[in-house]
Amino acid sequence: MLRVYLLRHGETAYNADGNRYCGRTDIELTAKGLRQAKFVFEQLRNAKIDAVYSSPLLRAKRTAEIASGEKEVMVDERLIEVDFGDWEGKTKEEFVVENASLWDNWMNAPENNRAGGTGESATEIVARVSSFFDEMITRHENQTIMVVGHNGINRIFMASKLGMPLKNYRQLAQQNSSLTEIEFDENGVMTLKLLNSKI
Repeated sequence: MLRVYLLRHGETAYNADGNRYCGRTDIELTAKGLRQAKFVFEQLRNAKIDAVYSSPLLRAKRTAEIASGEKEVMVDERLIEVDFGDWEGKTKEEFVVENASLWDNWMNAPENNRAGGTGESATEIVARVSSFFDEMITRHENQTIMVVGHNGINRIFMASKLGMPLKNYRQLAQQNSSLTEIEFDENGVMTLKLLNSKI
């Protein structure tokens, strides 16, 4: 069994500004984002965490450092946020006006369409994130790890492991620096134990 504390990074300026799509743009946490990460640390102060992993982007890595109590953070490229293509840096309201069909295609079948027309498909996202967790199940058997990723990849991955149609991934809401707990059994079956918890 593998226990995972799966976090979304703390708030960024893009989150605060109408939830602009921030895929690969590498921006820092806001002051609120730093406080959110600190709150996770307080929640997990007495938890035994055997390893900490993060997306290479600054907002995730800094969240991981703070939330883990400044433990060593191992960066893994497979945890980077979705490549949002032409949606990068824009709000949904802005890019839907530019090309509504891109959004419609993504919402109806993200597994077969690329985010923002030129980004990643949900199938590609699931493959790379699943590769990471498959490795963790073996490497950290009977251990607990912290993984700090992003809103897009975390929700798409969890939807896939829960057997949901990928087009429904947005029905899983993960708040900034909230605490989500998942477990994997020896067969790689995932159980969602906590979502957006404030334990």
